[in-house]
Amino acid sequence: MIVLILSQMEGFVMNATWKPEGYRSVTPYLIVNGADRLIEFLKEVFDAELVDRHVDANGDVRHASCRLGDSIVELSGGSNEKFSPMRNALHVYVEDADATYVRALNAGARSLYPPQDHDYGERSGGVEDPFGNHWYIATWAKKE
Repeated sequence: MIVLILSQMEGFVMNATWKPEGYRSVTPYLIVNGADRLIEFLKEVFDAELVDRHVDANGDVRHASCRLGDSIVELSGGSNEKFSPMRNALHVYVEDADATYVRALNAGARSLYPPQDHDYGERSGGVEDPFGNHWYIATWAKKE
């Protein structure tokens, strides 16, 4: 009964009874100071789409979701002791690792290493965003 009601809510489409449409089994959750700035970073670098955004009484982001390609990244403002900001590392496949790497630098990221070909089949570069998160930006290049 609950699944039926949730599936009829506007904007909440189910592809399974246990997760929302478009979500993967594992969804990264980033907690940062300045969640709105992270959302803008994701839009600028990865052409992310804001899926939802919820704020507390002070206007701080309590929870938000962004779609990056075929995946969702969730985030929060980390404005209390229970959920304090923390660093994360994420590996993201994109169509053009070199161009995305440059966009990340232009959006305020710091280079960890420039894009390069790796023997395990991808071209990737690494950046640290303004919040301390590491992003490994990759394009699959291995010829099958």
